[in-house]
Amino acid sequence: MHVIATAGHVDHGKSTLVRALTGMEPDRWAEERRRGMTIGLGYAWTTLPSGDRIALVDVPGHERFVTTMLAGVGPVPAVMFVIAADEGWMPQSAEHLAAIDALGVRHGLLVVTRADLADPAAARDEAAAEIARTGLGRVETVTVSGATGAGLPALRDALDRLVARLPAPDATAPVRVWVDRAFTIKGSGTVVTGTLPAGTIRVGAELRLDGRPVRVRALQTLKETAETVSAVSRVAINLRGVDRDEVARGMALTSDEWTVTDLVDVRVHGAETSSLPREPVLHVGSAAVPVRLRPLGEDTARLALTRPLPLHIGDRALLRDPGARRVAGVTVLDVRPPALRRRGAAADRARELAAGVPDAEALLRRYGLIRVPDLLAMGVAAEAEPVAGDWLADPERWAELRRMLAEAVERHDAADPLDPGLPVEAARALLDLPDRRLVDALARPPLRLEGGRVRGPAAASLPAPVAGAVRRLRDDLEKEPFRAPEAGRLAELGLTGRALAAAVRAGVLLKIADGVVLLPGADTDAARLLAGLPQPFTVSEARRALGTSRRVAVPLLEHLDRRGLTERTGDRRRVRPIGD
Repeated sequence: MHVIATAGHVDHGKSTLVRALTGMEPDRWAEERRRGMTIGLGYAWTTLPSGDRIALVDVPGHERFVTTMLAGVGPVPAVMFVIAADEGWMPQSAEHLAAIDALGVRHGLLVVTRADLADPAAARDEAAAEIARTGLGRVETVTVSGATGAGLPALRDALDRLVARLPAPDATAPVRVWVDRAFTIKGSGTVVTGTLPAGTIRVGAELRLDGRPVRVRALQTLKETAETVSAVSRVAINLRGVDRDEVARGMALTSDEWTVTDLVDVRVHGAETSSLPREPVLHVGSAAVPVRLRPLGEDTARLALTRPLPLHIGDRALLRDPGARRVAGVTVLDVRPPALRRRGAAADRARELAAGVPDAEALLRRYGLIRVPDLLAMGVAAEAEPVAGDWLADPERWAELRRMLAEAVERHDAADPLDPGLPVEAARALLDLPDRRLVDALARPPLRLEGGRVRGPAAASLPAPVAGAVRRLRDDLEKEPFRAPEAGRLAELGLTGRALAAAVRAGVLLKIADGVVLLPGADTDAARLLAGLPQPFTVSEARRALGTSRRVAVPLLEHLDRRGLTERTGDRRRVRPIGD
């Protein structure tokens, strides 16, 4: 399906044309039909000669209903601009065209109606020239009469050519449906309608209605029930657990990948920021929100919204002066702008924004670290692989963090050589990192993670007094490798408390249990020696074979059990063969 909006001056035959194309009545209200003037948004649809289906959003042309008109045009990719042959270019024609141009609509068709009442040439030429000066450029023109039907086949063919030029929608994109109608169906509850320009909606899916979680109870498109609807479509969504008075035009149904914000930085098109009112109305989708405008540069500004909206970087919107027929287009450049606190901050920010719509690389440079979901919520796809979990990092910032971590570890070890290695949580706090997984990812050679600490390349070195004490203990144990020193001997050597813990962490002593230390590898040597005993063996037999005391033999055997070198059955053990 394709969705196209009408546009043009009041009473130029937009609704008559839609009725002639579709056989449907776009004016829903009796007052509209009585007055012969569209007041609300009308909807109708038809099938083109190619078999493609189009939904037409019929908008009011009267200046009093410009907000409603913008609600209809805002979410659609193409416009059918209507001009009457007997009246030609009119003030509302110009206002509608300016709005279409400001919103960034770039696909259109000019239709000259009421050709049975006047020669269409003058109206056609003037309208085509006006349109050519906008982003729509030169558009195809068709002359018709809604009253007689003349030219309708040619219009259908032209619509086929128009929709063939439209960009293919992304059915996997985040969902945002701006609500343009809300009503209640007896037995079903609240129904909202809108245009789905991208993404896919499924029955049962959870969406957010202005941030509030809601669930899709049922779906229709063009009054046909569906389990799934993909872009581009006109869609009616039956919401579970939402009262009608909780929904209004201008709200949005979204998936999670949006930033709901009340502060944005924008580029302004078609006007200098100094010429704009300080309190214009921002139109995006079907929403119309008063804002406070703060100029940053000649074509950049900060907008403070009176209510938050779900927005992406790159969104096109429109600023309108309620007191005059003036509009300006805007492109959203930042949905999470930084605070402007110091003197000159606005001018600095304008220079930053001069780079244009930021991509993933630019945002990484700004934030240094950012999660993939947060980037997607800004409307930007990740281009790099995460460094840890779902965290992305700017390469320069990541290299700087790696250097800072190495320096922090070096400072820690120099200040406390008996406690080498910086605890991971301390490293996270020092570097002001939001996730400890980032510390793990930064700890790459020559750094390493060990025992919950980040250790440097010199972490195994010990202060000279401790290293000397270990050498003297090694001399003792080389004579009797399984006769662990008593507490008095350890105290005599100075291997107590933090000094002993440092030697164990450095791997130069093996701690079997509290107060029982041996040389590294003593446990595997013990298992090799015990393998020569008749199997199984008792603690006493092991003690005698190892030439040690029960104080050492019992915790050493328990250590061998934990390592899987021996296994215990009752009060006896056996050495497990390699590969057992």
